Amino acid sequence: TLFRSELVRTALEMSLKDLQLDYLDLYIIHFPISLKAGGDIFPVDGNGKLIFDTKVDLCETWAAMEECKDAGLVKSIGVSNFNCSQLERILNKPGLKYKPVCNQVECTFYLNQSKLLEFCKGRDIILEGYGVLGSSRDPVWIDQSTPLLLEDTVLNAIAARLKKTPAQVAIRYQLQRGVVVVAKSFNAKRIQENLQVFDFQLSPEDMASMDALNRNLRYLDAIGCHDHPEYPFREI
Repeated sequence: TLFRSELVRTALEMSLKDLQLDYLDLYIIHFPISLKAGGDIFPVDGNGKLIFDTKVDLCETWAAMEECKDAGLVKSIGVSNFNCSQLERILNKPGLKYKPVCNQVECTFYLNQSKLLEFCKGRDIILEGYGVLGSSRDPVWIDQSTPLLLEDTVLNAIAARLKKTPAQVAIRYQLQRGVVVVAKSFNAKRIQENLQVFDFQLSPEDMASMDALNRNLRYLDAIGCHDHPEYPFREI
């Protein structure tokens, strides 16, 4: 909600105070959609609809992020959930001092983000993938009719042949594509397993089989933001 340029440093300083830190290693614009500034993270009107702030210029927000880096409050700055066009707008900003170091996006073998990945690689921007194992099945956020990612038959066949878990294969697939993986689990055994992905490789044939699973299926589509002019997911 604190997207306006005059509020960006204030938001960062609030976070630093809460965390009792002098600086952050990485500070990102979490979503290109700006909401009404205030105390609510998700401000809504009387009908429960999100209240947008459509007058925010993302380039002005980025300039304020650059100022935070110059002030020593953050080491690196990046973005999340930006599409190619939105990234291009930042990169073409007059007077750009720092380009985004990363773009954090949902990335699975059902949504492999091949176009965005190549765009970022060509501009030395790290693509950081979240939800690589599928997302939690929280009905607030996830359409319950969507398939369970880790139950995919092709994935499980590869995992069985390699004597690995489906999650390990899903993570390894992204690593071999050059995606930085953010994998989440609350289970200690699975957390340990998810780190054991550097002792094997997927063959070119396995990678091709995984590539073929792409269906541009997005688990987290920010359904309440579809009518915002900066809604990023219209572009594949």
